[in-house]
Amino acid sequence: MQSLRYLYRIGRGPSSSHTMGPLAAAKRFLSESPAAEKYTAVLYGSLAKTGRGHMTDHILKEAFDGKNFNIVFDCDTPTDYHPNTVDFIAVSDGQEIFRRRYYSIGGGEVVAEGETTQEHENVYPLRSFTEISEYCRARDMRIWQYVEECEGPEIWDYLSEVWSVMQNAIKEGLEAEGILHGGIGTVRKARYLFRQKHIDESAETKMNRLICAYAYAVSEQNASGGLIVTAPTCGACGVVPAAMKFLQPKRNFTEEQIIHALATGGVIGNLIKTNASISGAECGCQAEIGTACAMAAAAAAELYELDLDQIECAAEMSIEHHLGLTCDPILGLVQIPCIERNAIAAMRALNAVNLADFLADSRKITFDMIVETMYETGKDLKVIYRETSEGGLAKKYSK
Repeated sequence: MQSLRYLYRIGRGPSSSHTMGPLAAAKRFLSESPAAEKYTAVLYGSLAKTGRGHMTDHILKEAFDGKNFNIVFDCDTPTDYHPNTVDFIAVSDGQEIFRRRYYSIGGGEVVAEGETTQEHENVYPLRSFTEISEYCRARDMRIWQYVEECEGPEIWDYLSEVWSVMQNAIKEGLEAEGILHGGIGTVRKARYLFRQKHIDESAETKMNRLICAYAYAVSEQNASGGLIVTAPTCGACGVVPAAMKFLQPKRNFTEEQIIHALATGGVIGNLIKTNASISGAECGCQAEIGTACAMAAAAAAELYELDLDQIECAAEMSIEHHLGLTCDPILGLVQIPCIERNAIAAMRALNAVNLADFLADSRKITFDMIVETMYETGKDLKVIYRETSEGGLAKKYSK
């Protein structure tokens, strides 16, 4: 598996696969291609169908700034390898001089046609939770210690930066007001949720209100193109920071404990990315929000120093109860239902930890099993429910 640096990516929203990925691909193409008179990007599959709402066209125009550049949205040509496919073409004297196809495979990562993720970037030798848990048990290690063993102590500086960006996204999101761009009039609600206290508010109501406020804050920052961290994607970036932000003051968890928790959650996300998918275009929202929920649950379980079985149980339940979740963004915007789903998943993650604390010793489903199930379920979903905005809420909604 790759370094957590490739899972927790710091960048601007609103979509890791539709903005971060295409931007990375464009930069690669420009570095590899000779100077040309004209450049064209042809978007296929989900990139074509939701590219405008996800600001793919905007980010590509920025990448080719000052050059003769045009974009083609091809919504009809099948995408055999991955639904997030883009061709870049360089032309001079009326002749094509260079062409390269890229796939945006989720979380901001891109691969060119004919290549896989770079082997030298794979720093984790074990590829299943079963293997990792057995390894940690044999050495009396926690998962975050396994991360340090594989990545080196310098990973903590990076995860400290990740946590700083997450906190700043919450802070800025809680202060912002107004309507998000895109044309459907989505009103920012994080500030309202954070400040709207009821006189007789119960502890449980306050807990849910604050978790939702934090999740909304990050997700609204993402939707507005603000600086966030993929966890594991832009569309699901509010879940992990919301859970961590809520839990930290409850028991005065230190910054070190938080970044250790992020490492544990990161391993969960990495396993899903490696053995299944974190791409909504490939496997529906279960791959994004479901993964984020599992990461947050595992991270929270680490904060409470639960054992390996309990961490696994919390992460497994989080995936299990998102199985079949469709990706159907209205108008292709990362707003409805995406923002609200981040809040719901953050609350569900903490509920999963509470259940796992009691039920881990009687569970029948392993984490590895549920990851495999999620991948198969995602592949079985009709394409209209995989980030194409052709089914579900996206189909029913009209302005």
